[in-house]
Amino acid sequence: MMKINVEKCAKILKEQDDILILMHAHPDGDTLGCGFGLCRALLKMGKRARAICADEIQKKYDYLYKDIDMPEFEEKFIVSVDVATESLLGALEEKYAGKIDLCIDHHGTNACYSEYLLLNADAAAAAETVLKVIKALRVKIDKHIADCLYTGLTTDTGCFRYASTTSNTYRAAAELIDLGAENGRINRVMFETKTWSYAALERLAIESMEFFGNDRICLITITQDMYAKTGTSEDETEAIPPLTRQIEGVEIGLTLREKEDGTCKCSVRTYESVDASKLAAAFDGGGHKQAAACKFSCGVEEAKRLLVEESLRLLS
Repeated sequence: MMKINVEKCAKILKEQDDILILMHAHPDGDTLGCGFGLCRALLKMGKRARAICADEIQKKYDYLYKDIDMPEFEEKFIVSVDVATESLLGALEEKYAGKIDLCIDHHGTNACYSEYLLLNADAAAAAETVLKVIKALRVKIDKHIADCLYTGLTTDTGCFRYASTTSNTYRAAAELIDLGAENGRINRVMFETKTWSYAALERLAIESMEFFGNDRICLITITQDMYAKTGTSEDETEAIPPLTRQIEGVEIGLTLREKEDGTCKCSVRTYESVDASKLAAAFDGGGHKQAAACKFSCGVEEAKRLLVEESLRLLS
């Protein structure tokens, strides 16, 4: 594995064709914005490129890709964006693990699995770095690319509310708005618009809230039964983990999501007093200081016990 800078990354991409871009499973705005934004840029350069992920993409993101004509080809160069470990590729891991040529990421916990790694752990979103790469490619950034990258910025920063947001993030956002990004519409769709089914799931999620450690820990449990009752799926849970941090006095927010096979995943959200990535790392997970995730091979109740125990240890 070789760590590279933006200029080297652009040089490598200029030399390649038939480029496949991988986005992580249960895709969020950053991996999608980076994937489709970079794909659009490469297509504008006359290259063959397409972006894929293992899971269905929520309808609210369709403006990122609905007008792209992505050709079929046998991939010769594979890029991952906003993917800290190959396990996050979901169903694509089996086919592409060990074959990824370039990774562009912003997770300090990146597993260094690609031949080349462009990593900026200080960036609030991977989209910040992809913007620099596209500029280094000398591609004219149009409204569509700007919309993609702005989506990455705003979703990974909670509409620029998270502590990870830096002056560089704001400068990148301002540049993208100047280039045509519809910030008002995108923010409204991402943060102020809910489907009826999601609203029903959110109500059940809030009702499931439990508190531990003198109310410094908030835990939400989302079960398969909740999905069945509301007609939702795990793909629609993206906005639920931040709810745990909205309760006064909560320092650690935990959102457990039960999988179909009875195992579960946890999204961890914290404030500056606790490092979310350390909590997730205790269970072989990872992420950022205020947002991380991990998986459990056990059921919800056992995972809950382990998470609360470790959370109490970190707060002591």
